[in-house]
Amino acid sequence: METNQNNAFSYHYNAKEKQDLESIRKKYLPQSKAEDPMERLYALDRSVTRKPTAFSIALGVIGTLIMGGGMSMVMVGPLSLFIVGIIVGVVGMIPIALAYPVYAYVFKKEKERVAPEILRLIEEVSGDSTPENE
Repeated sequence: METNQNNAFSYHYNAKEKQDLESIRKKYLPQSKAEDPMERLYALDRSVTRKPTAFSIALGVIGTLIMGGGMSMVMVGPLSLFIVGIIVGVVGMIPIALAYPVYAYVFKKEKERVAPEILRLIEEVSGDSTPENE
């Protein structure tokens, strides 16, 4: 809201600004015990991928750092450090190679753990209580 020199009133509305203000407001409001089923469904769906992603990224970063240390040894050291650097580099490749299989395994376990609750919420939200096999 602004007042210009002619004492005329002008107002500008920005839908994006309003949406941002509302999302910030929601963060600071006290959380109610009765959570919206759709919000719970989205949160559960996101949680299925967050944990495996975090594990696989951590494993990949650790492996990359170990491999990088081995590469450093290879580039700057004498022959004895060169051989140790190759060994350290190969050891660093192991966690990098395991990052995706760990992701797939943890994802599968998380999906199995959360699936009944997600299916129950979908049934509750959609109002459809008929099984898919009929």
